[in-house]
Amino acid sequence: MSIVDVLALYSIFAIWGLMFLNIVLSIGGFIYIMRMYRTDGHKPISEYPMVTVMVPAHNESIVIQKTMEALLKFDYPKDKYEIIVVNDNSTDQSAQVLKRIQHNNPDSRIIVINTDHVVGGKGKSNALNIALSVASGTVIAIYDADNTPERQALKLLVENLMSDDQLGAVIGKFRTRNKYASLLTRFVNIETLAYQCMNQAGRFFFFKLCTIPGTNYVIRRELIDRMGGWDVNALAEDTEISFRLYRMGYYIKFIPQAVTWEQEPQMLKQWFKQRTRWVKGNLYVLKSNFKYAFDPKAGRMRLDVVYYAMVYLLMFTSLVFSDMIFMLGILGFWYVTLGGFSSLLWEMAILLFVLNVAITLSVEKNEFNFSNLVLTFFMLFTYAKLWVLVVLNGIIQGIKDAVYKREVVWDKTERFDEAGMKKKEGKPKETEK
Repeated sequence: MSIVDVLALYSIFAIWGLMFLNIVLSIGGFIYIMRMYRTDGHKPISEYPMVTVMVPAHNESIVIQKTMEALLKFDYPKDKYEIIVVNDNSTDQSAQVLKRIQHNNPDSRIIVINTDHVVGGKGKSNALNIALSVASGTVIAIYDADNTPERQALKLLVENLMSDDQLGAVIGKFRTRNKYASLLTRFVNIETLAYQCMNQAGRFFFFKLCTIPGTNYVIRRELIDRMGGWDVNALAEDTEISFRLYRMGYYIKFIPQAVTWEQEPQMLKQWFKQRTRWVKGNLYVLKSNFKYAFDPKAGRMRLDVVYYAMVYLLMFTSLVFSDMIFMLGILGFWYVTLGGFSSLLWEMAILLFVLNVAITLSVEKNEFNFSNLVLTFFMLFTYAKLWVLVVLNGIIQGIKDAVYKREVVWDKTERFDEAGMKKKEGKPKETEK
């Protein structure tokens, strides 16, 4: 058997193994979500705790108005939550927009912290730590500046958190607000539903494991204080804090009825930049926690360490090898003697990929349709291939950061107005009167 055959078999078994895992998680997620949808998601509690809703914002004047309107409409008791916005080293009109919002809502507790390049501009974790220093809530809720959560989201999250002392955090579901803006956002919409929401649901169903997303979640204030706040070196501060919660003996719950809508990158350049940041952040967390994969005292968090290792090591290398073999085969440099056996397995893998996504889309209203099924097939050969480039770029950038000892800086995703027209970050624009 040649080296090409060995690499081909490795790729086939690795991809099939990960695909089998995703199918199992999807089945578990489907069962969990269907069970949850038979209820309204609420939990009776005797008293609602004080909640601090924290919004880190850097040059967010395009979207912050909509976000604040949504946060102010929560059906949570008005005297039981405050909103702290960290306008972090912004150079656009965010400060003016937020000041106007404060003026127009005198009965709501809105705190705006404007930072400069000395105190702020050092990343999302630093902004959250700044907000934490003045927060009065016993429960902390996090929303990104482009989010428009549904009215019941906060109440659902808090009720479930307070109903179980072993819960360290509760997360909700996020949906793509601008999914029809471009072909890219339609791909992101499918990916979000199939591999983030459903994957979270499946991991919670089988293992009581969930990873905190960057938005639409609540966490106990006392636990953050015990941790010493967010890790300012972590680009994926959500994943990093999830693993610390695991190590403290707490678990994280997923509530699909708690929904927020967010704006996704509409252009490839912004998407690539965002996903590279995610990769660098998750690799940082994996590196910091990999030792726990072999520690029996780490409990079930070891499963998540192994899961992240499989995604960023096993999946990445298997896709690189398979694409390399395919391209070199076309050019006539290499060929696989496995022949028809290999082709049959790849064809079956494609079919299972589409079937797996179809199952996950079926739980969402108006998402299970012929158009999305065609897009799913198409994205396997386009969007999914870009993931390999993103991981490769993230690894290279991470190595450069380590070699040159670069400081972690705010690397936000560029926003778009509701018409999909690109706005220049840092350049003032006329605000509505």
